[in-house]
Amino acid sequence: MRTTPFEPAQSVPPGLLRLSRDDRVPSQRPARARGFNDLMSAPTSNNRPPRTAPTLHLRATEAVGLRQLTPEHKASIRILIVDDERTLRESCASVLQYEGYQVTLCSRGEEARDTLKHNQFDIALIDLCLPEVSGMQLLRTCVESHPEMIVIMITGNPTLDSSLEALRAGAWDYLPKPFSGTHLQILLGRAAHAVIVARESSAQRAQFASQHGNSERVTVLGSAPGFRRAIDLARRVALTDASVFITGESGSGKELIAQFIHHHSRRSSRELVAINCAALPETLLESEMFGHVKGAFTGAFRDKPGLLEMANGGTLFLDELVEMSKPIQAKLLRVIQDGVVRRVGSETTDAVVNVRFIACTNGNPEEAVKAGVLREDLYYRLRVVPIHVPPLRDRPEDLPTLANHFLAHYWSRHRGSTAPLPRLSYAAIRALVSRPWRGNVRELQNVIEHMVVLIEPGEEIQPRDIPVIGDDRPVEEPAVVASPAAESAIEAGYHTARDRLLAQFERQYLEQLVVLAEGNMSRAARIAGVDRTTLYRLMERQGLHRKLLVTPVEEATPSEELPKT
Repeated sequence: MRTTPFEPAQSVPPGLLRLSRDDRVPSQRPARARGFNDLMSAPTSNNRPPRTAPTLHLRATEAVGLRQLTPEHKASIRILIVDDERTLRESCASVLQYEGYQVTLCSRGEEARDTLKHNQFDIALIDLCLPEVSGMQLLRTCVESHPEMIVIMITGNPTLDSSLEALRAGAWDYLPKPFSGTHLQILLGRAAHAVIVARESSAQRAQFASQHGNSERVTVLGSAPGFRRAIDLARRVALTDASVFITGESGSGKELIAQFIHHHSRRSSRELVAINCAALPETLLESEMFGHVKGAFTGAFRDKPGLLEMANGGTLFLDELVEMSKPIQAKLLRVIQDGVVRRVGSETTDAVVNVRFIACTNGNPEEAVKAGVLREDLYYRLRVVPIHVPPLRDRPEDLPTLANHFLAHYWSRHRGSTAPLPRLSYAAIRALVSRPWRGNVRELQNVIEHMVVLIEPGEEIQPRDIPVIGDDRPVEEPAVVASPAAESAIEAGYHTARDRLLAQFERQYLEQLVVLAEGNMSRAARIAGVDRTTLYRLMERQGLHRKLLVTPVEEATPSEELPKT
């Protein structure tokens, strides 16, 4: 199927489509004038061989899955095309106007900037290389003044750096030259579907706000600076369709961040579909993600759509992406780039989907790339915006808030709302803060739920009531600073008694500080608000040594020994 400016392409319903290989273009064609596809397939001006765009042969009658966009939907979508090449600009407009979209054309960046000041658009196709005002400058203008607009960058010389720069600046996708009319139709169909989903989500959020005020749909608790930075970044990236890569230790709340992003995005009216890549063997993971056709393997008695098709219009959360095998990574990369899904065992049919991707891992993804476990191209395509979730031990100020929240939640679940709620004593909170929390928030939830089942209603919770999990050190009552006897204080005099009390306080403070920091002197210095040299000097004055205050597992490296004097 080929398209010229005077011969519009066969209408292709956007959304979820079946693709067929039966419409292959014959190898022998009569000579004809250069048209849209010939123009797109011409070599670029820098004499480089043209890149091969995805070859997608469509039958418009084979749409499946989501409902097709109605003519009214298409007529309501406004598209801006900015390109200095007249034939390309008008050919694209011819194809899209035949589809039923409203199309506006601009030949220069300055003209486009003026047009954007006086008009609203849903989708913009912008050439990366424009005279006067560059495509990147125009992209930033669109993102700042119209953040809800979908911007697709057209580039004749795509590189990894330029593509990542455009995506991180807010582009929805990029369209590499040469491209066919079919490829343009599919990409714009996905973008139009995203616009309709965004409108549905906006209406749903407005309804939720009218019924519940300004309350959050996903509750996130914490005021620690590192955690707030992660939440602020998640809130900003949620307004776009950029892929997000979340890192953090197991149990630190990575999936909560993914839920927060989805429910604050323009895809919130659709599903957030999660899949744990580490929980399934390779063959089952491929079938779950991409689906399969009848007879693809033993037990495949019917066609089954995969999670990618179920997430169409919404978000797919890839938990522990590093555990995914390399062949499935390559297949996933194709979906991210072109939206094309091929079910396991399929030879003639595919699907086109519009999905946002959020990936996460509890390891170091860059080390996985260096080790050859994770494909570099997939990693950088998913890591448009990286977010790191700090471990719970780096958020001591959040422990009381989280503990009380889980206490109220699990008490209501297990004991009902009539029984008096127990409360955490100050000593219990101090004991919780001193824990290493290797399992992070998930471990804290388990400890609180365990405690709720056994504690008496209305009782004040003490450190002895907090259960010990695994090899964590038993919780003991915090030491209390004892005042010297009145007689001794009087006999020693005011200044001597004060110095004695200050020295006792200093020693106990340093002991608890080093235990809280698990022997990490740099972290202990940050908690205390002093530099590391001062901390070493205070410990030396009290005759304290880090190794005597922590267990062997918590010992730091030899480079952090006390400096010799």
